[in-house]
Amino acid sequence: MAAKVVVACGHGIATSHMVAQKVTKLLAAEGVEANVVAVDMDSLAEQLKDADAYIPVVKTEEELDVPTFNGVAFVTGMGQDEELKRLIEAIRDK
Repeated sequence: MAAKVVVACGHGIATSHMVAQKVTKLLAAEGVEANVVAVDMDSLAEQLKDADAYIPVVKTEEELDVPTFNGVAFVTGMGQDEELKRLIEAIRDK
């Protein structure tokens, strides 16, 4: 079964979808299968219940029980390789 990765931004319209598509392509290029979903912050709690990883595109102070990664890295490309490596390590065997 593929890992579930949740990407969230304020409205779940543009930025989270862009990051979700990018992460999907990056993971596929590394041979990692994942279901990457883009959501808004209002849907986040429900979506995280069965998530294997979370990528916020907005700053969050909340501590979560799911591995969390820097979404801004996937927007800007700065630090993207490191975050992708961490993400793959977290979900590879899911």
